[in-house]
Amino acid sequence: MAPRNLNLSKLYFKVFHTNEVPSKNRSSDQVFDKMPSPKFPYGSFFSHTKAIWRSAAMSNLVRQLGPIRTIRTQTLLHSHSTIIQQRTPFQNYSAETETISKRQIGDNVSRNEKINFLLKILMDLDNSKESVYNALDAWVAWEQDFPVGPLRRALIALEKEHQWHRVIHVIKWMLSKGQGTTMGTYGQLVRALDMDHRAEEAHEIWVKKLAVDLHSVPWQLCHQMIALYYRNNMLERLVKLFKGLEAFDRKPRDKKIVKKVADAYEILGLIKEKERVLEKYKSLFDETPSSKKSLKR
Repeated sequence: MAPRNLNLSKLYFKVFHTNEVPSKNRSSDQVFDKMPSPKFPYGSFFSHTKAIWRSAAMSNLVRQLGPIRTIRTQTLLHSHSTIIQQRTPFQNYSAETETISKRQIGDNVSRNEKINFLLKILMDLDNSKESVYNALDAWVAWEQDFPVGPLRRALIALEKEHQWHRVIHVIKWMLSKGQGTTMGTYGQLVRALDMDHRAEEAHEIWVKKLAVDLHSVPWQLCHQMIALYYRNNMLERLVKLFKGLEAFDRKPRDKKIVKKVADAYEILGLIKEKERVLEKYKSLFDETPSSKKSLKR
């Protein structure tokens, strides 16, 4: 039997992207076999009647979530049904010249509602990579354009809830699709890995994707890695990173960075290096608040 979360992802896909209602007498595997492959960029269409069917299928999805989670999804189901009823009015058609007006699902559900639906699905899934990836594949399968913006908003919401494991899965899924390959995304992934106590994996991402451009990596990300190395007692890596930044004549903008580097040198027994760093950047410790503002400008 297929895992519960995979069945839910399949049913979610069925609700939004096919013209057929899953039957209780058919297995989820049979339903999934008839689904179209999740390719971009064309959206699905549906008439009012099909929308009502999907609303019923949505109820089936809520029932499968179980009684404990039903309350959490009641609001979502009500909103989804209301949107369909309000935006898909009844029309009279001639039997001979019946023309069904079809709309893309993106025209019937707002961006905020899509994001909220994704968050509820992700929060109800377990932390397995397969479950999260299946839910995300179903969520974006028939979008015309890859929804980078909504996904970033979903990531911010997950971070506020400290759902670091899910943040990691979502970012890695995005990267596997060739999307979001920016320093900001990789920095967000490094931070999530750090908060999820996966410092070694965060170090690997840093080395492969960010450390190759030390001359241009924002100081914020550099400080983030120095703090990660400091907390996890990776002091050799810390001083190596700082020396690499100095080689490009990049000067730290915060005395907290200098303090961590000096402490690392002291713990490693490199007292002369500690004194050199403190002497070289002593101006940071003497700065007034006004001088800091002028430096940032």
